[in-house]
This record gives sequence, structure tokens and C-alpha cells, in this order.
Amino acid sequence: MAIKTKKLPDGREYTPSVEGQPMRSIAPSSAARWITTGVLLLALVYFLFPVYWVIVASTKTNFQLASTNGFLFDEVNLDANYTALMTWTKGMFWRWVGNSLLYSTVAGVVGTLISVMAGYAMAKFKFPGKGVAMGVIMSGLLLPIALLTIPMYLMFYKIGLTNTMWAIIIPSCVSPFGVFLGRVYAQTSVPIELIEAARIDGAGEARIFFTMVLRLLAPAMVTIFLFIFVMTWNNFLLPLMMVSSDSIKPVTLGLYGMMSYFAPDKGAVMLGALLGVVPLIILFLGLQKYWQSGLAAGAVKG
Repeated sequence: MAIKTKKLPDGREYTPSVEGQPMRSIAPSSAARWITTGVLLLALVYFLFPVYWVIVASTKTNFQLASTNGFLFDEVNLDANYTALMTWTKGMFWRWVGNSLLYSTVAGVVGTLISVMAGYAMAKFKFPGKGVAMGVIMSGLLLPIALLTIPMYLMFYKIGLTNTMWAIIIPSCVSPFGVFLGRVYAQTSVPIELIEAARIDGAGEARIFFTMVLRLLAPAMVTIFLFIFVMTWNNFLLPLMMVSSDSIKPVTLGLYGMMSYFAPDKGAVMLGALLGVVPLIILFLGLQKYWQSGLAAGAVKG
């Protein structure tokens, strides 16, 4: 297609941009577009291939996993694997999934509320020790979770909360990253003029926060909720240290017990892992729009 040029009043020629396409001055070259597409396709394969492999492995027996191509389907044994999964777990598998859903949901909701409250306070209020408090919170991002697990176990053991649901829920409600994201989002999305106008009208701080600020922080709240939910769902070391009763185990700890058994049925374990990740997939697909907008907000510091 021929590119048409236009003339300015002084006689100079220029090539106008095409509607619906990037401006010609910043439009990427064809090579850049092909390279970008190739990299994105590689990233897509990298992230989706493990899911595909789990689906394939969940349909096979131990013998098939060792003797057939691991990337291709063979004789499907889903019924046998599901029966083996239910038999080994003594019918507790779906209870473990429910436990994980309970832990992750409660920790996500409470942790999100705590994070945005702390982030809003850090962004909009002045108080002594504010810089020190923020520094302590940010230092929490540098500490690996495994380093804190044993001290938390000793503390929870002293107060009698080990082997209870609270031993998993309470530590999971704390998210330094959530506080950081809440602070950044509150700085850019909550106008101070709006808060001052509400104060002049006689609204208290609690009313301002729960009726006005929370609505403005909704995209960041969804992102924080997803991070805490996934972190709690995937947490393994904390439940391993805190919980010993089968009735309150999360699904990660339950499947670990199945794999640690002598000669485990790996196809059944893969089926359990596949069924256990379905709630996460549904949650991400359902909240994808808000999650992306929250990440974009957290990428810009006000």
C-alpha cells in the first residue's frame, strides 16, 4: 500500500499517521514486532506447558509415566486415579481443598483490609515515627518467609495456637507488599481535597475511609487480595510446622503426605494437584481486569 504524504502551508511534506495505529514517530519496526511476538509466544509456552504436562500426567498410571512419552496422552485412567486419590486420602481430599479455600479467603480479605488501611495511613497522615514504621514494613519484603517460620512456631506454641486454623490464618494476614502497594495507590488515587471536603462536612475518619477511600482503592485491593490468596494457598512450610491434624490440613500439605509415602501413585497425585489449582485459575480469570489495573497503578509511584 502506497504511503501518501501531505504538505504543510510552508511547502514541507510529511507522512501522516494512520488512524488506529501507533504514531509513525514511535511505531516499532517490523523486526521489533516479530521479535516481541516471538518472545511473548515463548513466555506463553513456558507458563502453560507445566499445566499441560500436569493434565497429561494426571491421566496415566505409574507404569505409563515411566514407559510412555510424557508429553503425549496414552490410555486415559482418570477414574482409577481419582479412586486412588480418594482412597489414599480417606476421602479427605476435598476437605483439604476446602481448608485451603478457607485459609486463603479469610487471610486475603483480612490481609487486604489491613494493608489498605496501613497504606492509606502512611500516604495521607503525618505522625511521629512514620518513616521508621515504613522502613520496618519495607524491610519485611527482604526477609524470606522460611526465616520467620520457626520463630512464629515457637511463639504460637507458647500461646497454645499450634495445630489450629489460626496458626495458618493469622501469619498469612500480614503482607508488607500489600502495605506498600496500598500506600502507592492511595498517594496517586485518593485526592487530599476530597478528604478535606469530607472533614469539613463533619465526616469522621472511619466514615471517610469505609465509604469513600475503599471505593477508590478497589483495583489495588483486588491485586493485594490475589497476592495474599495465592501466597496462602501455595504456602507449605508454615502448615508443615504448625499443623499435624488431618482434618485441618491444606491441600498442599495433604498432597505432600501422599508423595512422601513409599511408592506413591504419581498419577493420582498429579490429578490432585490439577484439581487443587482449579480454584486459583477461576479466581484469576474472574478478577483479571481489576488485577491488571491494580498492577498498573502500583507501577507508578506518586
